[in-house]
Amino acid sequence: MSIKPIQYHDGICRMIDQRLLPTEEVWLEYTDYQGVAEAIQTMVVRGAPAIGVAAAFGAAFGARDIAADDFAGFAAQLEKVCSVLAATRPTAVNLFWALERMQRIAKEHCQQPLAEIKERLLQEALNIAAEDEQINRTMGANGAPLIADGSRILTHCNAGALATGGYGTALGVIRAAVESGKKVMVYADETRPFLQGSRLTAWELHRDGIPVTLICDNMAGALMNQGKIDCVIVGADRIAANGDVANKIGTYTVAVLAKEHNLPFYVAAPISTIDPALADGSMIPIEERDEAEVTHCAKTRLAPEGIGVRNPAFDVTPARLVSAIITERGVARGDYRTSLAELLAKQD
Repeated sequence: MSIKPIQYHDGICRMIDQRLLPTEEVWLEYTDYQGVAEAIQTMVVRGAPAIGVAAAFGAAFGARDIAADDFAGFAAQLEKVCSVLAATRPTAVNLFWALERMQRIAKEHCQQPLAEIKERLLQEALNIAAEDEQINRTMGANGAPLIADGSRILTHCNAGALATGGYGTALGVIRAAVESGKKVMVYADETRPFLQGSRLTAWELHRDGIPVTLICDNMAGALMNQGKIDCVIVGADRIAANGDVANKIGTYTVAVLAKEHNLPFYVAAPISTIDPALADGSMIPIEERDEAEVTHCAKTRLAPEGIGVRNPAFDVTPARLVSAIITERGVARGDYRTSLAELLAKQD
């Protein structure tokens, strides 16, 4: 049973602190939008779909606490709330998608009493959370046929239940393949510098009884060369209109290796991750995080002081290296400008 990393009950949003896994399972409670914004910024919660879910609850909390006499005043303050939440992580488009959806719901009900609008916004946040898990399960069913029985699958970062409202994107496809009766084995890249693969993906899969082997990031090419990997599947934080994919740093390297070894490289992501406004991956903003994530492991320094450090959280994999993009509306292939546009136009 996959974990639900974000849970709401009686005015409180509970999130599992992903910074402490796998050694500690600690749940933190949030009741205002400032706390939710901090949780996103500090990576208590991470993963594009999960960030979107968390932001929706943050917007609902912010709306609940607005004191205004009319809708114009309410909308102006809600815009400020959403601006604070939007400033937390620049790359994951689901964050902006969720906030835009919340603001749209408010505008659609502008003639209603403010108390009713606030209640509708909370319900919309709950809808977003519930829909995300169902989207992932549908995505998993769409992607499972691409996974052969007996496959040895490489994944990078964490695109599982912890990165979503439940079930997972890339790991959702793997879960669906297992649930259909297929036997698989997963290689999980450790995913430096934040170690989402070793801390989170390995924890999730082991917890669910799916065979998983942890490897260092720089081992993937050797294993491919030895014929020990059959395919790669990853998630995404933003996908441009042409199929270029932004995902955790190191994904591009894995895609190049997969191409060299003639291995399929699959991306699993919800429709909300596709950003048709961006023509290609060069337009995707890449977040640069604190250099301490690279120079330290926990609180232990691993590098000399005074050196230059880069810590981009994401890289962009060109569409030409992507074998297929799996969504809840179907699987896109080939000319992604056309196939993704067709999926975007398709009704759920």
